[in-house]
Amino acid sequence: MNRCIFIFMLFLCGTVLAQDPQNILESPARGVRLQAIVEGTDTFPYVNLGNVDVVTDFVFKDQKLREQWTRTRAYVKKVYPYAILASAKLQEFDRRLATITNEKERDRYIKTCEKVLRTEFEDELKGLSVTQGRILMKLIYRETGKTTYDIVKQMRGGFEASMWQAVARLFGNNMKTTYDARVEDIMIEKAVRLVETGRF
Repeated sequence: MNRCIFIFMLFLCGTVLAQDPQNILESPARGVRLQAIVEGTDTFPYVNLGNVDVVTDFVFKDQKLREQWTRTRAYVKKVYPYAILASAKLQEFDRRLATITNEKERDRYIKTCEKVLRTEFEDELKGLSVTQGRILMKLIYRETGKTTYDIVKQMRGGFEASMWQAVARLFGNNMKTTYDARVEDIMIEKAVRLVETGRF
């Protein structure tokens, strides 16, 4: 094994020494030019590989868990695009609101944004089930780092946020819900990864 490594290093050194230093920016006639890291008197080829997601299939203890996974996966596929869109819109609103100092103009802008969002998405979002709404709230937190309660409070004030929280609680939801990808929401996270990588 050591002999093979030694021969490979000799071959590598011979190739490097044979190159013309004037043509360092041109592509070599044979082989591939790589970046290198020099440590002491050693030079190591360096290749930057992108992130790789390793996803395994769930092993289900019973049929109930299998059905829960199938539903969760379908719900995530349906609502995840809304969470991404909510994140993009919220960033856009935050940037615009940061430039508005007049309180009346700020209220006018928020009402205009709300009207646009209602026109564009109200019918689709009204069709979501309670469980799909719960997953959407979790995914909005995942994408924005803010609960839906915080978003409504920021845009419409504490009274309206509390009112909508009370309505959500009537239907078994909680606008203050957060996201825990490692334990509580592991199925949702796995489904998101499948959607992101185009495998579902």
